[in-house]
Amino acid sequence: MVFRIAQISDTHLSREKPFFVDNFRAISKAMAVSTPDLVVNSGDISLDGASRESDLMASRAMHDELGMAGMRFLPGNHDLGESQDAPAYADGRREASIDAYRRESYLKHFGPDWWSVDVPGWRILGINAQLLGSDLGAAREQDRAIGDAAAGLGSLKLALFLHKPLFDQRFDEAELTGRFVNPAPRRQLVEALGPVVPLLIASGHVHQYRETWSGNTRHAWCPSTAFVLPDRRQPRYGLKEVGYLEHRLHEDGRHESEMMRVAGAPTLDASNFPKAYGRI
Repeated sequence: MVFRIAQISDTHLSREKPFFVDNFRAISKAMAVSTPDLVVNSGDISLDGASRESDLMASRAMHDELGMAGMRFLPGNHDLGESQDAPAYADGRREASIDAYRRESYLKHFGPDWWSVDVPGWRILGINAQLLGSDLGAAREQDRAIGDAAAGLGSLKLALFLHKPLFDQRFDEAELTGRFVNPAPRRQLVEALGPVVPLLIASGHVHQYRETWSGNTRHAWCPSTAFVLPDRRQPRYGLKEVGYLEHRLHEDGRHESEMMRVAGAPTLDASNFPKAYGRI
């Protein structure tokens, strides 16, 4: 048996600023035709839900309009605030950080920010990347949930979903960036998992598609449905195109991840939409 997961990410939805809604609907329509067993949006669901609850409400309504059962969500920094250890941008600006109020607003519209689903041969674990290393009590609760999910695997293989990639090239990277999970919370996550090593780690956030391996672990970066960032603002780590990922989990532990392109969903450049996030 093969269990198929469609992963979308970085949809950046808003009714007040609907710049990326058409792409979302085109990609979602194509994804629905493929009839996946599970759909995961891995974060930055909303344009600015961390500041405007109306964006959270609108983006949830747009997902509900798809009429797809079994959809799961994970928060990104634009949904409930950035990680507390995230550095400032080069120009000195900082994103608002995750706090209890922003998190509760997200939970009200999207439900749990960490969860697990068991399917034949696998446990799929989704976590809130912005909670990692935070001072919120929920961070300790999530750590315990991660540990419990790993300890109870039995013969199941683990697939881990979160908003941010764990790192660029190596686990021991020491740089503090806004693109990857920072070193201290990265170690904390590995400690919570104990001896369990996920065979698949799927993330978003970078708005690029890339697939790399560390040991037996596939690291699959999901592209945005919305836009890419210009090279002057963000290095090219992989492929700068919009689309979504299909993950195929075989009961015997084999797995594949494939980027899916969709006709009618052009690759937009964020710098052409200054009313979204300012000039980029």
